Amino acid sequence: MSIIAEFKKFAMRGNVVDLAVGIILGAAFGKIVSSFVADIITPPLGLLLGGVDFSQLAITLRAAIGDQPAVVIAYGKFLQTIFDFVIIAFAIFMAIKVLNRLRLHQDAAPSGPTKDQVLLTEIRDLLKAQNSQAPAAPVVKQEPPITPQ
Repeated sequence: MSIIAEFKKFAMRGNVVDLAVGIILGAAFGKIVSSFVADIITPPLGLLLGGVDFSQLAITLRAAIGDQPAVVIAYGKFLQTIFDFVIIAFAIFMAIKVLNRLRLHQDAAPSGPTKDQVLLTEIRDLLKAQNSQAPAAPVVKQEPPITPQ
């Protein structure tokens, strides 16, 4: 099999195509959530906290000197990224929760007995039939041994 044919077989498998679609949709969803956090969530939150612009929050370690830029820790952008992550994680959690509920409803439909169960039922019925045809063994009642007192 040629390399091109192998690659075509690999690329056209259902799970590879599904994965590609998931990655593309995930990237687009990530952009939507980033915009939601940066443009809708953090401005009112900053206003409630006294006019703080989260994207500008930073700790300056060294001021800019000449052509050298300042060395800063931009923790405001980090906070926005954390908001992004929490919202995306919650959305994924809710989507998985819905999918699991749908699967539960599908799995809850009663199905017939498995092949193993059918076979075991047949064996049980055969053993019952054999035992009912066999003569009953005499029951010998044993007295408990007498112990001296």
